[in-house]
Amino acid sequence: MFFNYLNRVQTFIAVVDCGSFTRAAERLFISKAMASIHVKSLEEVLNVPLLIRNTRGITLTEAGEVLYNDFQEIFANIQTSIENISESHHSLSGTLSITSTAEFGEQFLMPLIGEFCKLHPRLDINYYADSSLNDLISDRLDLAIRLGTLRNSALKSRKLGNYSVIMVASSEWLKNNSIQSLNDLNSAPWIANSNLPMPTQWALHNDKHGTFDLRAVARFHSNSALSIKAMVRAGLGISILPEWLVKTEIAKGELIQLFPDYTLPKQDITIVFVGDHRIRLKCRVFIDYLMQNLHL
Repeated sequence: MFFNYLNRVQTFIAVVDCGSFTRAAERLFISKAMASIHVKSLEEVLNVPLLIRNTRGITLTEAGEVLYNDFQEIFANIQTSIENISESHHSLSGTLSITSTAEFGEQFLMPLIGEFCKLHPRLDINYYADSSLNDLISDRLDLAIRLGTLRNSALKSRKLGNYSVIMVASSEWLKNNSIQSLNDLNSAPWIANSNLPMPTQWALHNDKHGTFDLRAVARFHSNSALSIKAMVRAGLGISILPEWLVKTEIAKGELIQLFPDYTLPKQDITIVFVGDHRIRLKCRVFIDYLMQNLHL
């Protein structure tokens, strides 16, 4: 009977994580009808509704939220313990799912993942290039590498390093748009990264002249740094981009760094994961590998 309860709770957690009975059934390799039966029988045993079903999807009741919060971590820890026991007696195996922005992944992660796989040939890697802030639980991701200020999150994280950002415009755009002083920046057209909470508000610092507070208004937005770079090159305006992303264009004279005697706050590189001290062994080994080998 105890294991029947665990099976029902596992289905309930999958339904909440996936947002639907259909996706939960696919994850658990059972039918949609069986997933519905598991949750309904759990509600009958507890004599309390756990989910509110409607045309827009499902919503947790108060009791359902309590049950989910209590058991979600328990099941995650059980899964982690089983995997760690197996992996501690064998070479790393299974699948590690990772996501990052496309530009960071191409320039920094892919070479490191290639070397990491040579060290652990039994470990399969799923890599997803995505500029959005993924939901690790529902998307079944192990690790997400995020750039810039990390928004409030219940997930655990570890800082991998940081990088410089600089203010740039195209040389062609500057021929027709005069930027003589810092104050001119606030009235210029800006291209903003929509992933950032305040993409056009920055503190520019100079040791001699102090700090200038940039408070510009964006005309254009994108959640991709590569797209923003293309928009800058197309002459749409000014933006702030990672220095490592625009070094080639600056060397060619296609892009110009504005006010290079002023510096912007360095941006963090953070790896985010689900769990706490019970983080899966394969995740911990990969994080440690990045800590040792990631150099910007």
